[in-house]
Amino acid sequence: MPTRRWAPGTQCITKCEHSRPKPGELAFRKGDVVTILEACENKSWYRAKHHASGQEGLLAAGALREREALSADPKLSLMPWFHGKISGQEAVQQLQPPEDGLFLVRESARHPGDYVLCVSFGRDVIHYRVLHRDGHLTIDEAVCFCNLMDMVEHYSKDKGPICTKLVKPKRKQGTKSAEEELAKAGWLLELQHLTLGAQIGEGEFGAVLQGEYLGQKVAVKNIKCDVTAQAFLDETAVMTKLQHRNLVRLLGVILHQGLYIVMEHVSKGNLVNFLRTRGRALVNTTQLLQFSLHVAEGMEYLESKKLVHRDLAARNILVSEDLVAKVSDFGLAKAERKGLDSSRLPVKWTAPEALKHGTLGPTEVLQQIGRLEFRGAAVGSLLIWTGSVPQDGEWDSGGGNSRSRGPDRALTHATHPPSAVTEGGVRGRGEGVPHGAP
Repeated sequence: MPTRRWAPGTQCITKCEHSRPKPGELAFRKGDVVTILEACENKSWYRAKHHASGQEGLLAAGALREREALSADPKLSLMPWFHGKISGQEAVQQLQPPEDGLFLVRESARHPGDYVLCVSFGRDVIHYRVLHRDGHLTIDEAVCFCNLMDMVEHYSKDKGPICTKLVKPKRKQGTKSAEEELAKAGWLLELQHLTLGAQIGEGEFGAVLQGEYLGQKVAVKNIKCDVTAQAFLDETAVMTKLQHRNLVRLLGVILHQGLYIVMEHVSKGNLVNFLRTRGRALVNTTQLLQFSLHVAEGMEYLESKKLVHRDLAARNILVSEDLVAKVSDFGLAKAERKGLDSSRLPVKWTAPEALKHGTLGPTEVLQQIGRLEFRGAAVGSLLIWTGSVPQDGEWDSGGGNSRSRGPDRALTHATHPPSAVTEGGVRGRGEGVPHGAP
């Protein structure tokens, strides 16, 4: 059977370990991620770059499989063992035939708000009430957990007060294990290789921490709430499909006490702070237009994937060490569609048509880019109406109030963008932008 050919830029997973490479070869462990640089004349070999070590070298095609994108499947669950509102009798029926360590978690019928851990042991099914105490979960009030995933992980390693270790989850019918799917696709990373540092930002779903993974600087989102972590899985699925120099790159996911999303570290922070902390001499017109071009190229790539970002704000644009702008925070990235929930859309950065008609497509994204470029020029001291660097609130159309007055109100605060921005950034990008829009 002929070996599949991979184009440069393709991410692959190593299928075995190669700890004693010959000169010019790449050392790797099973499950490592590499990026193909080029195919060799000998078609059974590639030159590739190791993600963790940064080293480049040769490796055999037979040692590789392509890293797959994760499908955004509503059946995908971080808690496939959670059965929701079922009775104790139904739980017993689910845990048949008896098998030591077979378990599920359900909502308590007698005590709303609490949960029940049901464990098969011997011929019986034992029910343990899981209590809420000061924002944490506990069975014996001696050990507390931040969420159900944390509890299941703990009792899978140490039985503590329960009858036996949790060995085998009883999967709810119609669900798929997110852990299994992430591992199969090559996106599941190992906790032991992650070191966390200080907080460096705040995303839509939680704090962003600086860290290291196998010696590589990374940014990590840590989500501990069960429900939020499940929603965060949608963002992860989106990011596994995306590979572009102007988008923040996903490295992988760790499941521990919730969910860790591990991304490349973009050293110079978000565009708002980058511009505010540098004078006009350091950030000139050319650099601002370069940032605009980077953002437009990233958004063009998203459009080619039938996705729109819905929150293209300067706070979600990160700047790398070599001054490349990268779009981040895909919590609001969705397929192009109608019927948007406008309550989740940022008024300041969203096209009025998207707020008014509930649609978001290429034309509305073009307006988002225009607003971003106009804002960048203002903060960069190329256009300052007030004589000072504008703050976030000064460019807002009134937050929620602007929505109640109608989305067309958002047009009135910026009807004359600087010519340098419109000529270099917006006018050359297409037609269909409403008259007077920024």
